[in-house]
Amino acid sequence: MFPGLKPSTLSGSYRKDFRNRDKIDRIKEEAVTNGEDEEDEFIGFASLPEQVHRKAVRRGFDFSLMVLGDSGLGKSTLINSLFLTDLYKDREIPDTADLVERTLTTVKKQIEIEEKGVKVRLTIVDTPGYNDAVNAEDSWKRVVSYVDQQFQLYYQAESGLNRKNINDTRIHCCLYFISPYGHGLKPLDILVMKKLHHKVNIVPLIAKSDVLTPKEVKRLKTKVLEDIKENDINIYTFPECDSDEDEEFKEQDKALKEAVPFAVIGSNTVVEAGGKKIRGRMYPWGIVEVDNPKHCDFIKLRQMLISTHMQDLKDITSEIHYENYRAESLLSSEVSKSNRERTKLKRDSIANLDKALETEQLLQEKEAEIQRMQEMLAKMQAQLQNNPNSQNGRLGNSHIDNI
Repeated sequence: MFPGLKPSTLSGSYRKDFRNRDKIDRIKEEAVTNGEDEEDEFIGFASLPEQVHRKAVRRGFDFSLMVLGDSGLGKSTLINSLFLTDLYKDREIPDTADLVERTLTTVKKQIEIEEKGVKVRLTIVDTPGYNDAVNAEDSWKRVVSYVDQQFQLYYQAESGLNRKNINDTRIHCCLYFISPYGHGLKPLDILVMKKLHHKVNIVPLIAKSDVLTPKEVKRLKTKVLEDIKENDINIYTFPECDSDEDEEFKEQDKALKEAVPFAVIGSNTVVEAGGKKIRGRMYPWGIVEVDNPKHCDFIKLRQMLISTHMQDLKDITSEIHYENYRAESLLSSEVSKSNRERTKLKRDSIANLDKALETEQLLQEKEAEIQRMQEMLAKMQAQLQNNPNSQNGRLGNSHIDNI
């Protein structure tokens, strides 16, 4: 399925498990050769990597890949070349008039690939219409919204009751296609990358590199890396090799790091050269071979994306990008809860304040009534003092005393 790839490396981070099993087998053989009892030397937990490997292979792997870039840069052709399939059989090419008012859409394609018993459920998210319209300032919004939506779907599934079979549609890698006709990154490229670099692993590609000479490719790579560093854009960085890695793998990893951004060529046609059939593009001056590392970085890209770093891309997505989104969601939910409690407390305070005001008003009315009665008593006492010998006064005094 993938010519030129080592079968033992297809499962990503499980490559080391195979080496560990080889080491275990060698130690067992040495113990038997030296006359040592194998059961006395080994408890049994050394077979845990094998158990994990069998379970992972039985369950299969999910991988979601987004392709982003201007129309006409060969995104669809490259994806078909990478996975040796035709994902865009029913594709329709829009007219120039339609491109003026065209808006960005997201198209999701899903296929299942199996090689030597290993199954990969591959999801390709294409973005037709990116930077096609006259005003493409808002092209990034739909892309960012789609990435966040996949995080939200996984977050809801993870918070639900049934967490056994969660469908992981999070974007694990974004292949960003850079035009070979410019002199580095365009302002829109910088804007979109800065909006996405903390949400998804960005792998920059120089599309259609066969239109450039080797010197021009090298110059454009240097300029792109300078623009990325100058604008503080975080692209996918390769992890450092472990100390126990073999020298061949270290050299391979070093070559992959030096190839970024990958200068790629895609082709779905087979041409004949020197009596051999190869995938490539035929020009009047010669043939450009897709699988020739001297012509482009297609082999290195496929090796990084499928053979060596697929699991690392998934781990970074899960452990960094998704955890950042999850932390923001939890924080926003706590803030919303706090605001609701504050609003409830405010409503309760208003209700209590109304009751307090009503009680205060009743007390004021009682005090006013008592004051009026005191004034009436004072007037009656004054009248009695002015007429002390009158019968009415005596009656008044007795009346007052009774009061």
